This record gives sequence, structure tokens and C-alpha cells, in this order.
Amino acid sequence: MMTMSHSATIGLEAHAAPKAKARNLSLDRTRTFLTLVVLLHHAVIPYTYFGHTDPASWIGFDVVVLCTDSFFMAMFFFLSGLFTWSGIARKAPQVFLRDRLLRLGLPFVIAAFTVIPLAYYAIALRHDPELTFASFWWKTITVGPWPSGPIWFVWLLLAFDLTASLLYRVSTHLVDPVNRVSLRGFDQPAVFWLLLAVVTAVVYVPALVHFGANKWFEFGPFSVQASRILLYFAYFFIGVSVGAANFDRGILSAEGQLPKNRWMWVIATLVPYCLMWCMIYIKRAILGNPNVLPDWYQVIYGTFVVLFSAAILLAILAFFLHQKSPGPNLLDRMQADAYGMFLVHYPIALWIQYVLFDYSWPAIFKAAIGFVLTVVLSWGLTAMLRKIPGASHVL
Repeated sequence: MMTMSHSATIGLEAHAAPKAKARNLSLDRTRTFLTLVVLLHHAVIPYTYFGHTDPASWIGFDVVVLCTDSFFMAMFFFLSGLFTWSGIARKAPQVFLRDRLLRLGLPFVIAAFTVIPLAYYAIALRHDPELTFASFWWKTITVGPWPSGPIWFVWLLLAFDLTASLLYRVSTHLVDPVNRVSLRGFDQPAVFWLLLAVVTAVVYVPALVHFGANKWFEFGPFSVQASRILLYFAYFFIGVSVGAANFDRGILSAEGQLPKNRWMWVIATLVPYCLMWCMIYIKRAILGNPNVLPDWYQVIYGTFVVLFSAAILLAILAFFLHQKSPGPNLLDRMQADAYGMFLVHYPIALWIQYVLFDYSWPAIFKAAIGFVLTVVLSWGLTAMLRKIPGASHVL
């Protein structure tokens, strides 16, 4: 427990100028773990109910995908925001812009013209085995559609970073209210969870009702799920606020109540997750799986999504904050290459699925092969690319 004098000192420090923060082993491991979750997500999608692009399937993968799709990109935005405010404070605006364009803008452009067409060519060949890659690539960038695959995250994060830079120029104290809740989260993680759940429900549920879950805004390779834009920005800005000051003495403190109560957060995660499945049963068995869902359904389901997303974010962080092992473990060794793996893994995953399609093997076996090979090959490719002079500043 913090004493009153300690709490008061922390409150005063929350208004101090952000300083550069040392690397946080727990957060590095969390980011790398989430990268592996992304690779797992894309490895099992073909063998699920809705993503059933392979003759084989397994209901267990629906359990996995419902979980991952409901939280992992929002959590990525939260983690990406943690060091943003201090980064803006340390750098001149033009330097911050240059760094963000180098780290996010350049990889997005390169991936949009190479990685993404190569990935979707594997899908196109299923419909037209005579299609050449050159003709497919030209049609993609001139006529479209030009899907972005998972790299939509990169351009949207760049947009959020630039928005945060503008907000910092308006007032450095915009983050203070959430930062104070983060400080309370040292002793009362449920207070922070409530803030996260309420804010995200306010921005997500009305958008879900209005747009539905399947509407995407698309302009060339720039795409984003319409109902989740504000949800992602809320997670990002809350992450910015948490990381603005007192980083190790708020909700993310290894000495706080969050890691000590980690199993309670597992239970808090399971409750809304099970309720999401109840709603899916209602949609399929009672409502007849309609294309347009009633508003009441979207409100209830969307509420369970934000409750689950907020809870699993804290549950995952709790377990990584609790880890005392100095390493290096597998996640530590992979950490430097994790961003590159995220960027290059998609064509690897899709081409492995293309090769496995004609084999009448169980879905679990196919997915296991796909996941392991995607991890190994994307890690190896990234490691090689990072040996190119200057590439480590981008990947």
C-alpha cells in the first residue's frame, strides 16, 4: 500500500515533463507475445466457422479466433501508446515526424507494394490457376481491390501518433486525468478496468450499432474496420496517458495489486467471454444468423466485447508483470525481430495454407504446421533483413 505522502508525491510528479524511459522487460515480452498471437490468429483462421477457406476445420479454433479478434489489436494500440508522450516531449516536431515516417510510414509503403500483393496472390490462384503474379500485382495497385491485410495497423498507428503530437502541442496536461486513474490502479486495478471498459463502450457500441461489424473504410491500401476506429484510438490514448508519467508506480507497476491478483483477472476475462458465446448461440440458433443484426443484439454483444477486451488486457499484463525471471527466454530473443515478423509473416502464412490445402489432414495438424513454419520463417527472414545496413532503424 502507498502511504499518503507517497501518493501525494506521485500526484505532483504526474505533472512533470515526461522523461525518457528505460526498456521494460515485462512490456517487451508482452509485445512479442502479442506478435505470436497475431501469427497464431492467421494460422488458424482457415480452419474456423467463418474463415472456412480450407476443407478441414475444428471448433477449437473458433474459440481461439473469437478471443484474439476481440482484443489483440486494441491491446497493440494500448502498448504502442505507452511511450508516445515521452517521445514527443523529447523531440522537436519535425524530428518526431521523421522518426515516425521512417519507422511506420516507410514499412507500410514497402509492404503495401510487395508483401500484401504476394500474400493475396496465393488466394487469387485458387480462383484462377493461370493468373500470373505480374498481372495480379498490376490489377491490385491500379484497379483494386488493394487489401491491406494486417498492415492496416501500421498506417493507423502513424495517424494516431501524429494526432498525439498535435494534442501535445495543445496541452501537455490532456493525459493527466487518465494518468491519475492509472496511479489509483496501483492499489485498485478494478478502477482502471472500469475506466477502460466505460470509455471503450461509449466509443465502440454506438459505432457497432451504426456500421455493423463487417463495414470497412477503404481507400487503396488504407483500410480500417469502421466500428473500431474510435475503439482503437481510445486504447491508444489511454496507453499514452498511462505512460506519460509515473510509469512504474501506477497500473503497470510490478509491485502493485494487478500482478498479485492475476488469477482474479483470468476469471474476470472468462465471464464476458462466455457471455459472448451465448450471444453467438442466440444469433445462429435463435435469430437464424441474419446478415443484419438487430440493434439490441449489437448493444449487448458489443458491451461484452469491451468488458472482455479490458479484462484480458489486464490479465495478460498481470502475468507478464509477475514474471521475475531475468531471461533471456524465447520472447526476449525474439523481441528485436518481433515488429519485422509482424510485417512479413502474412504471405508466409497464406502460402503455407495454399500448399496444405490439398492435403486431407486434420485441421489441428495443418494449423500446427502453419503456425510453426510461419514463426520460424518470418523470424529468419526478419533476422536476415535486419542485417541490411540501416534496416534495423526501420524493422
